Order: sequence, then C-alpha cells, then structure tokens
Amino acid sequence: MLRYAVKVGRPRVHDQTTAAALLQAAETIVEVEGLDGLSVRRLADRAGTTTRAVYSSLGSKEALLAALGVRAFELLGEQVAAVPRSQDPAADLVTAATLGFRHWVLEHPALFRIGFQHQVSIPHDVRLRIGGSAERALGALHDLIRRLEHAGGLGGRTVQEATWQFHALCEGLAIADLRAGTPQPSDDTTARWADALTALISGWRTSRPNGHL
Repeated sequence: MLRYAVKVGRPRVHDQTTAAALLQAAETIVEVEGLDGLSVRRLADRAGTTTRAVYSSLGSKEALLAALGVRAFELLGEQVAAVPRSQDPAADLVTAATLGFRHWVLEHPALFRIGFQHQVSIPHDVRLRIGGSAERALGALHDLIRRLEHAGGLGGRTVQEATWQFHALCEGLAIADLRAGTPQPSDDTTARWADALTALISGWRTSRPNGHL
C-alpha cells in the first residue's frame, strides 16, 4: 500500500485583517505624500510592522499598487450600489453620482487619483490587474444608463457614448472639488453636481448626437 505524506503548511501569521490595515495605511501615505512616497519600507514604518509583514500580506510595491487600485473600484462599486433606487432612472443616475461617486471621491481622494489620474505613472501590468475591478464598477454605471436608454432618455446615443460623457463630467466635477485641497463631504457641492448632471441628461433627451435636433 502506498502512503502519501500530507504536507502541512505553516500557519499564516499575517491574515486579511493585516492586509486591510496595511492598505489603509498605504492609502494615507499616498494621500499625504503622493505615489512617490509609497514604498514597502515606508508602509512598514507607518503601520508599525516589518517589511516581511508587508511582503507576506501584499507583496511588492507593484502588488501593493494593484491592491490599492482594486480597493478603489471595489469601494466605489459598493458606494454606488448602496444608493437607493426609484422609478425615475434620470434621478437615480444623478443620485448615484452625487451620493455615490462624489462621496467616494471626497472620502478616498488618494484612491480616486490612483484609479483615474495616475495611469501614466502606474506600470502597465499593475493597471491590467486593476482592470477587472474597474470594469465591474463601470458595469454599475452602464446599468443605470441602460435604464435611461429603455425610457427613451439618450436621444439615440449608445450606452457606451452616454457613459463616457457622464463619467467625464463626474471626473471633472471631482477634480474641481479636490483642487483646493481635500474638502470634507460636508463641504457641500452636491447642488452644483446635480445641476450640471441634470443639464447633461436633459440635453440627451432634447438633442441628437453630433448636434442634430
């Protein structure tokens, strides 16, 4: 009879709780010092742990950046999904932007910059690892705009075209909010966001692509 030895691995000292704490510390470093301030050594010092703990939980700096990118889009998706839905697809789209995207940006400005503004400085293979989470978050916006399409609210535009326009406006509004520093969610620009986004959606209803009425 053949006997198979069962190899029991060493128990993991650094679990998901450690990884979550390290990601929070890494987010703080990027918010205060930018991407250039982030390193495995800097993170270990900030978190009061060892570089071994960082490598064991998250891996290299590139893996750390990928984890932050995934965290960015997972939190964004959760924020948008938590916004209540109504029978009005246009109102729901505006609410998802103001109470979802806007609040996420103000609560996590460093993650916003990693997810949307630092593509040039983040290695290509890291961006690829973030891609799946980004697509899932974008899918939630597609679903909201698709509801508006079914209600005849896109004026002949495709969901992809409307999504690009809506997202571009949201990103611009977010940059304007952050330009003077890092405002708090209580520094309320919600009315400005809602006015701009409502104007865009109203324009979809009353015009055709390329300006043809």
